[in-house]
Amino acid sequence: MLGEEDEKEEIENKVQKYSNIQNTLEELKKEKDYWNNILRKIQVKTPVESMNIMLNGWAMYQTIVCRLYARTGYYQSGGAFGFRDQLQDALSTKYTEPYTLKEQIIKHSKHQFEEGDVEHWWHDETKRGIRTRFSDDLLWLPYSVCEYIEFTGDYNILEEETKYISGNPLAENEDEKYDLYTESEKQESIYKHCINAIEKSLKFGENGLPKIGSGDWNDGFSTVRK
Repeated sequence: MLGEEDEKEEIENKVQKYSNIQNTLEELKKEKDYWNNILRKIQVKTPVESMNIMLNGWAMYQTIVCRLYARTGYYQSGGAFGFRDQLQDALSTKYTEPYTLKEQIIKHSKHQFEEGDVEHWWHDETKRGIRTRFSDDLLWLPYSVCEYIEFTGDYNILEEETKYISGNPLAENEDEKYDLYTESEKQESIYKHCINAIEKSLKFGENGLPKIGSGDWNDGFSTVRK
């Protein structure tokens, strides 16, 4: 048996409860019913059985458990929340459990700096994260909000209020900074958070072309800023 609790007493209670095989079987059934309810909402049929297996449950299960819960994968196993990464992953859940996307949007809005940029990634356990010059991370917030509203019709999310985080801006020649960024006193609606992100992204050069900034979506362009 493997698990985690905040209090030792809770661990002992769980061990005692699941030492009874009947309790274990009942819990297993609940778990299977829970996942079946989510994963069977979308079913496709193709001539390729392996494709059917992947699309009818496996891909969505991996997205939720591996990417959103455990935050680990072949290319990223640090357990961090990525501002862009988890919003991208959560977008697919709108078809099965849209509240997951909503929760992710609200959570990520709390990791936006007052200036409009965002933490590229952070760990909840340490409250530490990295501030970068990535030019796409911050725009995944308004994009995800638009997708959520278009699919659910729930405009109330725009009125949800969350706080920003604060910290020293990056120096002129500083590409990124890993630090402990603190919760700001400033609190605004998700709508304002989105507007702040968009306005922060509107950087244009002398010829009217958008400045590319930096980002791991194409490292070759990361130093093209002027």
